Amino acid sequence: MWRMARPRKPLLSRDRIIEAAGALVDAEGLEAVSTRRLAAALGVSGPSLYNHFRTKDEILDAVADAVSARVDLSMFDGGQDWRAALHAWAHSYRDALADHPNIVPVLARGPGRRPAGLRLADAVFGAMTAAGWPAAQATLIGALMRYFILGSAVASFAGGFVDDRTAYDPADYPHLGQAHLLAERGREVDEGAFETGLAALLDGLALQYEALPAP
Repeated sequence: MWRMARPRKPLLSRDRIIEAAGALVDAEGLEAVSTRRLAAALGVSGPSLYNHFRTKDEILDAVADAVSARVDLSMFDGGQDWRAALHAWAHSYRDALADHPNIVPVLARGPGRRPAGLRLADAVFGAMTAAGWPAAQATLIGALMRYFILGSAVASFAGGFVDDRTAYDPADYPHLGQAHLLAERGREVDEGAFETGLAALLDGLALQYEALPAP
């Protein structure tokens, strides 16, 4: 009996395209993604990608949403108070972005129609309104947290300094005498700055929450 030969390569799928595009973004940045590069990485012809995605932007949207899907949202269903939930969520979100910083500019455009991004926004807004925040303020909190978390993932503050003492002449920069040491302590500085900023942000929100009129 005649049988059809199995294809040598796995059939093309959305997940395979997203995985390949994500790897390319991680390694070389957004501009490296093209149908030609992706097709070569996947061992297929360029036009076959269009059976799954119409444009490069759709592919990048899918990569961004795959990163959003890694953010833990369980803290919003576990009975934690709003502040503890936001704290845990912020760390989970930042951890996801820290692994894939090159995709942050796409995420910064907003969730659009991306399912995971919309679930994330919905979870935060729902948790804040359930805690007693007025809808308008809950919206602002979601935006504020997003600005803070995305901004923290764009670049390393400590990584912006070089480890050359002579680069920071005290005659020109009298307060940067130790700046050359920051480069080797990048992770420590960036994580400490994130936690310091997050605590300050949540402290400020707590004061606003206490001032809300009784329901």
